[in-house]
Amino acid sequence: MHTVWKGSISFGLVNIPIKLHTATENRDIKLRQLHKECHSPINYSKVCPVCDKEIKNEEIVKAYEYSKNKFVVLDDEELENLKKENEDKSVEILEFVKLEEIDPIYFEKSYFLAPDSGGGKPYALLRKALQESGKIGVAKITIRSKEQLAIVRVYKDTLLMETIHFPDEVRNAEEVPNIPSDEKIAQKELDTAMMLIEQLSDKFEPDKYQDDYRTALLELIEKKKAGELTVTASEKETTIPSDMTDLMSALQASLDKTRKKSTTTTTRKRKTAVKKKA
Repeated sequence: MHTVWKGSISFGLVNIPIKLHTATENRDIKLRQLHKECHSPINYSKVCPVCDKEIKNEEIVKAYEYSKNKFVVLDDEELENLKKENEDKSVEILEFVKLEEIDPIYFEKSYFLAPDSGGGKPYALLRKALQESGKIGVAKITIRSKEQLAIVRVYKDTLLMETIHFPDEVRNAEEVPNIPSDEKIAQKELDTAMMLIEQLSDKFEPDKYQDDYRTALLELIEKKKAGELTVTASEKETTIPSDMTDLMSALQASLDKTRKKSTTTTTRKRKTAVKKKA
C-alpha cells in the first residue's frame, strides 16, 4: 500500500511511530470527453475572461472571495508559513469516547494505520486497550495543509483512523425545506410498516452488494472492444502559420528570381565568348 503520511500517534506518554495508508478507493469508471468529429480528447485551458488569453501557472495567485468580486490575495510564502506552523507530524489522542456517540454524518475518509519502525509493541498496546475498553480515540491531525478532526478505532485487527467533520462543517438539519411536522399516523399503517421492516431485516453482509451500473458499464465497454467498435484519436495536423507561409513564398520567389538572373547572366557570357572567338 502507498504511504500517504508518516508521523506518530500518542496517548498520554505513549508514542507510536506510524504510517498512513488510504483505506478506501473510488472505483468509478472515468469517461473522457472527445470531439465528436475527430475523436480527439478535449483539453481544458485556464483562460482569463477579461484579458481573453490563456494563463500560465506562474501568473496565477490564490485569493479568498469575501464578497462578490472582492478578494483578499494570499501569497505562497504566507500560506507556506501557516502550513509549517500547523503541520505537526503527530496525532495526539485528546480523549476517548463511545463510537455510537458519533453520528455517521460526521465521518469523512478512512485510513489504515500501520506501525513504523519500532512501533509494533505500542501499536499492539493501543489496539488491545481500545478493544478491552470498547472506546475509540478522538484526535487531531493535519493532512495536506488541512487540520482534521479524527477518530482512531480497531478494524479487523488493524488500527483505523477516520477523519471526521468539525461541527461547523455539518449543515443545520433544521434548514432543510419541506420537512413535514408530526403527522397523524394510523396504528394499522404503522403496524404494516413495522411488519415490512421486520421481513426485510437481515444481518449486514457488504459482499452481497455491488454497483450494478458500474458492472453493466464495464460489460458494455468490453463488448464494444471485442466487436472492435472503437475509435482512434486523430493526430493534430501541422500547419504552417500565415506569416511563415508568406516568408516561404518570398524565399521561393527570391530563389526563382536568382536562378532566372543567373541563367540570363550565363547566357550573355556565352554569347559574348562566341563573338570574341569569331
